[in-house]
Amino acid sequence: MAKKKRIVIALGGNALGNTLPEQMAAVKVTAKAIVDFIEEGHEVIVTHGNGPQVGMVNNAMIALTNEDASQPNTPLSVCVAMSQAYIGYDLQNALREELLNRNITNIPVATMITQVRVETDDPAFAFPSKPIGKFVDAAMAEKMEEKFHYIMKEDAGRGYRRVVASPKPVEIIEADTIRTMVNAGNLVIACGGGGIPVIREGNHLKGTSAVIDKDFVSCLLAKELDADYLIILTAVEKIALHFGQPQEAWLDEVSAEKANEYIAQGHFAPGSMMPKVQAAVDFAVSKPGRYALITLLEKAKEALAGTTGTLFHL
Repeated sequence: MAKKKRIVIALGGNALGNTLPEQMAAVKVTAKAIVDFIEEGHEVIVTHGNGPQVGMVNNAMIALTNEDASQPNTPLSVCVAMSQAYIGYDLQNALREELLNRNITNIPVATMITQVRVETDDPAFAFPSKPIGKFVDAAMAEKMEEKFHYIMKEDAGRGYRRVVASPKPVEIIEADTIRTMVNAGNLVIACGGGGIPVIREGNHLKGTSAVIDKDFVSCLLAKELDADYLIILTAVEKIALHFGQPQEAWLDEVSAEKANEYIAQGHFAPGSMMPKVQAAVDFAVSKPGRYALITLLEKAKEALAGTTGTLFHL
């Protein structure tokens, strides 16, 4: 068997579905793909997004506030924590079940509610652009601005949505605990939704209204854990130049230097493929022998074997 690898797998939205019933079905498929790696002897750490989920939690909390004046508005950081817990609940149960189905009985599964520190002077706070929650009309948008001090922006004629900052992660607060659990043989789900965004005030960690990109924090976690591979799972089998155009060209592998050239040329969409490629490059250059892969969930095993996906290297 090939040498055991330590792998951080960053799950995209297609691995979790968009509703509670969809999520319960999706995580069963996701668990099979993850346990494939474990069955081959690799160590796996799982991270995931929370795009639709944190929006649903946020909407529910706003509805509660509107229905009961005694209920204060729920901070976005708390909504992220809630989404981490309920996604982790479904995901860890699906993983445990899949492990037992394959007679793997010695790997505990646990979700770590993870805080991620950001800097108060991160430029993103001056230019909030990450949409969250549902579309509302102009009257409701004005009410939400007045009542909750939200920043609301019109979105391509579809209505108004709240926008928040997306600062860069600088520290995973629970990194040492996650490392201890992984070293003890646990399958750990961590940094859900990019982590709960916090700022440091002395010894106090204060939640802040932000959404951290899950690919950037997955890269940071992979470096913290000295992983061999960062696998970013998304909606395409490989990344492409000129995506969706007649001259579209799929990439099997790419050096970090070449990938940075492609980024500068504008080949990858901001807020979509761009952060995935940036995170992949960041991890690949962080230490010799580290690699990143971008591929489909269903193709993850084949990608690690070198038969598909886009491989990033020094």
